[in-house]
Amino acid sequence: MNLCIDEGNSSLKIAVFEGESIVFSNTYNEIDFHELSRIIKEFKIEYCILSSVVETNTLLIDFLINNTEEFINLTHTTLLPIANNYKTPETLGKDRLAAIVGASTILPATDILVIDAGTAITYDFIDASGKYHGGNIAPGIEMRLKSLHQFTQKLPLLPVNCDVEILGSDTSSAIQAGVLYGIVFEIDGYIERLMLKYPKLSVFLTGGSAVCFDNKLKNRIFANKNLVVTGLNRILKYNVQSR
Repeated sequence: MNLCIDEGNSSLKIAVFEGESIVFSNTYNEIDFHELSRIIKEFKIEYCILSSVVETNTLLIDFLINNTEEFINLTHTTLLPIANNYKTPETLGKDRLAAIVGASTILPATDILVIDAGTAITYDFIDASGKYHGGNIAPGIEMRLKSLHQFTQKLPLLPVNCDVEILGSDTSSAIQAGVLYGIVFEIDGYIERLMLKYPKLSVFLTGGSAVCFDNKLKNRIFANKNLVVTGLNRILKYNVQSR
């Protein structure tokens, strides 16, 4: 059994894999060591991998080292089943890297764009030969709503509205629609531009805000909420098998 932990900016996702299949997964607002201990004992965890985009949590790392047979803290030096062409691998987000590996695990030998719609929206591309070329980072939906409020004097701070019409009928709906559909058109634009060079491009959409966009895009996509942990499991297995 493999334990994969994705520590993001606002939540912690835990998944247990038996081979390629997820047998348990859950998302938490914070680390619960009692819950972690229960999972490790219940599923008889042997190997564990952690991907974190926040400050190093030595308590969590020490706990995992002491409670599993083998622990991998994903860094830019970790062995990968893909070729990483990023010029500054030490600055590459671990979640971006894991999502790319996850997508290429699901659809090997395929040109893939991975879009992760979370606190930020990331766009990452891997070609059919398994070479990761890099990608872009843009503000997420909540970040854009907060920016409109913070950098103006009169625009209100509004919640995300995934069901707003394409044109606002008042200031509130104009803000919500402007942010939501601005991202929709942004995503479609990336897809269409890449398809000019890679006509067989496949697109994966993941992340906490993905539900707001998957039914609004005109291009065909694969929505997969487990892309990052799927990639972590692949990286973990690759490292275990390489020893």
